[in-house]
Amino acid sequence: MKKIALFVDVQNIYYTTRQAYGRQFNYRELWQRISSEGEIVLANAYAIDRHDQKQVQFQNVLKKIGFTIKLKPYIQRSDGTSKGDWDVGITIDIMQTAQTVDNVVLLSGDGDFDLLLLEIRRSFHVSTEVYGVPALTAQSLVNAANIFNPIKTDLLL
Repeated sequence: MKKIALFVDVQNIYYTTRQAYGRQFNYRELWQRISSEGEIVLANAYAIDRHDQKQVQFQNVLKKIGFTIKLKPYIQRSDGTSKGDWDVGITIDIMQTAQTVDNVVLLSGDGDFDLLLLEIRRSFHVSTEVYGVPALTAQSLVNAANIFNPIKTDLLL
């Protein structure tokens, strides 16, 4: 059975599905689809901790589905902008996991991950898949993955 590792850039998926469709992503449907392809041996969801009750409820739903939640604090800068980025953490976890699985699945449209996918394909001969909103996913990321799965209405609530 194929071993699959799943990595979700929660903020990216939340904002891109909201912008493109005005709807939320269906993580249960995703889990069912991916688990039908093999054994999910690792599933991490990376989010920003704002100490918000709705967010805690959402994270509990993800935990019940089977995800491990990784949180970073929400940082509000003095100029009013905010920071909440998991790119380095996701990259480290993928690099540490890629050599132990057959397939790495990344949910993100962030083009910063293109070099990561190319590197793990080359170094570990692992298959890579990306799920992203077509209009909001970097073409370089689409090109770097073995398979691009467009997030369309069938993966939304």
